[in-house]
Amino acid sequence: MPIVYLSLGSNIGDKAAQITQALDRLSKVVTIKRVSPFYLTEPIGLKDQEWFVNSVAELETEKDPEKLLHALQSIEEKMGKTKLKVNGPRTIDIDILFYDNQIVNRKNLVIPHPRLQSRLFVLRPMMDLNPGLLHPVLKKTIQELYMEQPWAEIVTPYKS
Repeated sequence: MPIVYLSLGSNIGDKAAQITQALDRLSKVVTIKRVSPFYLTEPIGLKDQEWFVNSVAELETEKDPEKLLHALQSIEEKMGKTKLKVNGPRTIDIDILFYDNQIVNRKNLVIPHPRLQSRLFVLRPMMDLNPGLLHPVLKKTIQELYMEQPWAEIVTPYKS
Protein backbone atom coordinates (compact mmCIF):
# COMPACT_ATOMS: atom_id res chain seq x y z
CA MET A 1 0.00 0.00 0.00
CA PRO A 2 1.18 3.54 -0.67
CA ILE A 3 2.81 5.46 2.20
CA VAL A 4 1.35 8.95 2.58
CA TYR A 5 2.35 11.90 4.75
CA LEU A 6 -0.25 14.43 5.83
CA SER A 7 0.14 17.77 7.57
CA LEU A 8 -2.47 18.64 10.19
CA GLY A 9 -2.90 22.05 11.78
CA SER A 10 -5.35 24.04 13.88
CA ASN A 11 -5.47 27.45 15.50
CA ILE A 12 -9.08 27.72 16.69
CA GLY A 13 -10.40 26.37 19.97
CA ASP A 14 -8.61 23.45 21.61
CA LYS A 15 -6.05 23.09 18.84
CA ALA A 16 -4.47 19.84 20.00
CA ALA A 17 -7.91 18.30 20.51
CA GLN A 18 -8.90 19.34 16.97
CA ILE A 19 -5.87 17.50 15.56
CA THR A 20 -6.55 14.48 17.75
CA GLN A 21 -10.16 14.42 16.56
CA ALA A 22 -9.04 14.68 12.93
CA LEU A 23 -6.63 11.78 13.46
CA ASP A 24 -9.44 9.73 14.98
CA ARG A 25 -11.67 10.43 11.98
CA LEU A 26 -8.76 9.66 9.62
CA SER A 27 -8.20 6.30 11.29
CA LYS A 28 -11.62 5.23 10.06
CA VAL A 29 -10.61 5.67 6.39
CA VAL A 30 -6.83 5.01 6.37
CA THR A 31 -4.26 3.11 8.43
CA ILE A 32 -2.28 5.57 10.55
CA LYS A 33 1.24 4.23 11.12
CA ARG A 34 2.86 7.06 13.09
CA VAL A 35 2.18 10.62 14.20
CA SER A 36 4.84 13.20 14.97
CA PRO A 37 4.82 15.18 18.20
CA PHE A 38 2.69 18.31 18.13
CA TYR A 39 4.40 21.67 17.58
CA LEU A 40 3.31 25.19 18.44
CA THR A 41 3.96 27.30 15.35
CA GLU A 42 3.87 30.94 14.44
CA PRO A 43 1.32 31.88 11.75
CA ILE A 44 2.68 32.61 8.29
CA GLY A 45 1.42 35.55 6.27
CA LEU A 46 -1.46 36.76 8.42
CA LYS A 47 0.31 37.35 11.76
CA ASP A 48 -2.66 38.77 13.71
CA GLN A 49 -4.16 35.44 14.75
CA GLU A 50 -3.65 32.63 17.25
CA TRP A 51 -0.58 30.45 16.86
CA PHE A 52 -1.10 27.02 15.31
CA VAL A 53 -0.58 23.51 16.62
CA ASN A 54 0.81 21.32 13.82
CA SER A 55 1.68 17.68 13.33
CA VAL A 56 2.46 15.23 10.53
CA ALA A 57 0.93 11.77 10.17
CA GLU A 58 2.35 8.82 8.24
CA LEU A 59 -0.29 6.48 6.89
CA GLU A 60 -1.10 3.75 4.45
CA THR A 61 -4.13 3.84 2.21
CA GLU A 62 -5.67 2.04 -0.71
CA LYS A 63 -7.32 5.28 -1.80
CA ASP A 64 -5.83 6.98 -4.83
CA PRO A 65 -4.73 10.60 -4.32
CA GLU A 66 -8.03 12.11 -5.54
CA LYS A 67 -10.16 9.86 -3.32
CA LEU A 68 -7.90 10.57 -0.36
CA LEU A 69 -8.23 14.32 -0.99
CA HIS A 70 -12.03 14.00 -0.99
CA ALA A 71 -11.93 12.03 2.27
CA LEU A 72 -9.74 14.71 3.87
CA GLN A 73 -11.99 17.51 2.65
CA SER A 74 -14.99 15.66 4.09
CA ILE A 75 -13.29 15.42 7.49
CA GLU A 76 -12.39 19.12 7.37
CA GLU A 77 -15.97 20.04 6.45
CA LYS A 78 -17.47 17.89 9.23
CA MET A 79 -15.10 19.53 11.70
CA GLY A 80 -16.32 22.98 10.67
CA LYS A 81 -13.38 24.20 8.63
CA THR A 82 -13.93 27.67 7.37
CA LYS A 83 -11.27 29.52 5.45
CA LEU A 84 -12.23 33.17 5.43
CA LYS A 85 -8.76 34.47 4.51
CA VAL A 86 -5.69 32.97 2.85
CA ASN A 87 -3.41 31.73 5.67
CA GLY A 88 -6.17 32.69 8.09
CA PRO A 89 -7.57 30.93 11.17
CA ARG A 90 -9.04 27.45 10.82
CA THR A 91 -10.38 24.69 13.05
CA ILE A 92 -8.50 22.07 11.06
CA ASP A 93 -6.36 21.97 7.96
CA ILE A 94 -5.21 18.67 6.45
CA ASP A 95 -2.85 18.64 3.49
CA ILE A 96 -1.31 15.80 1.52
CA LEU A 97 2.45 16.30 1.64
CA PHE A 98 3.66 13.12 -0.07
CA TYR A 99 1.91 10.15 -1.67
CA ASP A 100 4.65 7.53 -2.01
CA ASN A 101 7.05 9.09 -4.49
CA GLN A 102 4.27 10.08 -6.88
CA ILE A 103 4.19 13.44 -8.59
CA VAL A 104 0.66 14.74 -9.15
CA ASN A 105 0.00 18.07 -10.84
CA ARG A 106 -3.71 18.71 -11.26
CA LYS A 107 -5.75 21.86 -10.89
CA ASN A 108 -7.16 20.76 -7.52
CA LEU A 109 -4.24 18.67 -6.25
CA VAL A 110 -0.46 19.03 -6.33
CA ILE A 111 1.74 16.36 -4.73
CA PRO A 112 4.29 16.78 -3.25
CA HIS A 113 2.73 19.79 -1.57
CA PRO A 114 4.13 22.77 -3.49
CA ARG A 115 5.25 24.79 -0.44
CA LEU A 116 6.35 22.12 2.03
CA GLN A 117 10.06 22.80 1.43
CA SER A 118 9.71 26.32 2.80
CA ARG A 119 7.57 25.58 5.84
CA LEU A 120 9.22 24.68 9.11
CA PHE A 121 5.84 23.73 10.58
CA VAL A 122 5.87 20.85 8.08
CA LEU A 123 9.59 20.08 7.93
CA ARG A 124 10.13 19.94 11.72
CA PRO A 125 7.52 17.21 12.33
CA MET A 126 8.63 15.42 9.15
CA MET A 127 12.13 15.28 10.68
CA ASP A 128 10.63 13.24 13.53
CA LEU A 129 9.10 10.71 11.15
CA ASN A 130 11.38 10.41 8.13
CA PRO A 131 14.34 12.80 7.78
CA GLY A 132 15.76 10.68 4.96
CA LEU A 133 12.65 10.85 2.78
CA LEU A 134 13.63 12.07 -0.67
CA HIS A 135 11.50 14.81 -2.22
CA PRO A 136 10.75 13.35 -5.68
CA VAL A 137 10.86 16.72 -7.44
CA LEU A 138 13.60 18.60 -5.58
CA LYS A 139 15.78 15.48 -5.14
CA LYS A 140 16.68 16.51 -1.58
CA THR A 141 15.91 14.78 1.69
CA ILE A 142 13.66 16.27 4.35
CA GLN A 143 16.76 16.81 6.47
CA GLU A 144 18.49 18.72 3.67
CA LEU A 145 15.39 20.89 3.14
CA TYR A 146 15.13 21.48 6.89
CA MET A 147 18.77 22.54 7.18
CA GLU A 148 18.36 25.01 4.30
CA GLN A 149 15.66 26.99 6.12
CA PRO A 150 16.32 30.61 7.15
CA TRP A 151 14.54 29.95 10.49
CA ALA A 152 12.20 32.86 9.99
CA GLU A 153 9.26 31.20 11.72
CA ILE A 154 9.04 29.87 15.24
CA VAL A 155 8.36 26.15 15.75
CA THR A 156 8.53 24.75 19.29
CA PRO A 157 7.34 21.54 20.93
CA TYR A 158 3.72 21.90 22.04
CA LYS A 159 2.97 21.44 25.72
CA SER A 160 -0.70 21.17 26.62
